[in-house]
Amino acid sequence: MNVDEDYRHITKMITPGPPLVLPDVYLKWYAVCRADQSIDSAEARAFLAGEVAAGRLAITGDVGFVIHHLSGEHVHLLLVCTWRGNNEMWETVYISDAGPFTLMPQTTHRGVMCVWEFGAVAHEHQAWTEFLRSDRTEKARQRYAESQFSGPI
Repeated sequence: MNVDEDYRHITKMITPGPPLVLPDVYLKWYAVCRADQSIDSAEARAFLAGEVAAGRLAITGDVGFVIHHLSGEHVHLLLVCTWRGNNEMWETVYISDAGPFTLMPQTTHRGVMCVWEFGAVAHEHQAWTEFLRSDRTEKARQRYAESQFSGPI
């Protein structure tokens, strides 16, 4: 097993926030951090809106979700996930270590997400699958938009 002997796993909280709604883009919002922390997502939301407006984050027409994860004391991760190709989750990851957000470097074998982020992803998988199995009416879209996970993970 590849786990440090001195590692102690903690519980974090997933808290849904208001969606990021841009022209032709709808993203649910999740904050992930320890219970004794809080995340101010205003800067992250403005950053993503700017990335979309500038065409650097090409997600026009997409629906999905963002996970804003405070890792440790000051590292912020933004996982931008959208649904494409009917049943595929696409992802762009940004990182900020006490500075501006930048794209996470791409490598041949890289971390995908941590166990805490999987809580939101598992919920979104179920919610999107339910939408795909529905009649995909406006009412079904609304049910998907309103379905969010909240709680310890």
